[in-house]
Amino acid sequence: MIAVQDEVYHYNVERWEALVEADALFTRPMLDLDPEKAQAYLGLERLGIPGDLAGRKVLCLAGGGGQQSAAFALLGADVTVLDISSGQLERDRVAAEHYGVGIRTIQGDMRDLSALDDSSFDLVWHPYSLTFVPDCRIVFREVARVVQGGGRYYLMCANPFFSGLTHESWNGEGYTLKQPYTDEVAASYPDQDWVYDRTAGRRIHEPREYRQTLSRIVNSLIREGFMLTFLSEVRGDYPGAEPGSWAHFTGVAPPWLEFVWQYGPDALGR
Repeated sequence: MIAVQDEVYHYNVERWEALVEADALFTRPMLDLDPEKAQAYLGLERLGIPGDLAGRKVLCLAGGGGQQSAAFALLGADVTVLDISSGQLERDRVAAEHYGVGIRTIQGDMRDLSALDDSSFDLVWHPYSLTFVPDCRIVFREVARVVQGGGRYYLMCANPFFSGLTHESWNGEGYTLKQPYTDEVAASYPDQDWVYDRTAGRRIHEPREYRQTLSRIVNSLIREGFMLTFLSEVRGDYPGAEPGSWAHFTGVAPPWLEFVWQYGPDALGR
């Protein structure tokens, strides 16, 4: 197990508590869901994940904020949320109280899941956060320990080919890549205007992200005993969008990837 009280940990805690205080987009609990809306929001059918969640044990990993946790709980899942931010976890508790459901919350770092038992989850749901730590392999080892055989791991992360780019990288002809394509290269860039309200002069530390190359992500998960069942490049729909705008950028350089992995260490003779 690693000691997570490092500089990366403290930077992320400070940033996310500030985002909660600013009521940033990712920190607002979803309080208008019903089971049908929850199914549509999670998109389980599109991902090839069985939609019958009654009694299933789901871990929302580094996924606080009262969004995914609320959706899973409304569909009958037994939900645990682990997140680095106490403020984000409070939003999960607000959503749980609003819907009258039970959601277990644990404050912690995704690199250390020692608070969770071995083989205890049917589904680990990991929204965008992997790039906030330098070495994804530590996270994957922890996930492999807590997921059950045959269980699934949903991972949304940065598309490593375009890590560090934003719409502001437009040079008149395209979006300029400048950084070397190597693991753990750090990049920072301003939050998009829609992330939080700046009218009061509020400024929050920029996100600090670390590139995880595609080969490291895929090969590390294979070594941990996972089998890939779904891959999607999340892109924007930009017909008519102005070059250099966010809509155009996301259509030209898909910024996110979605994976679904199934855990089966027996396939590797373990």
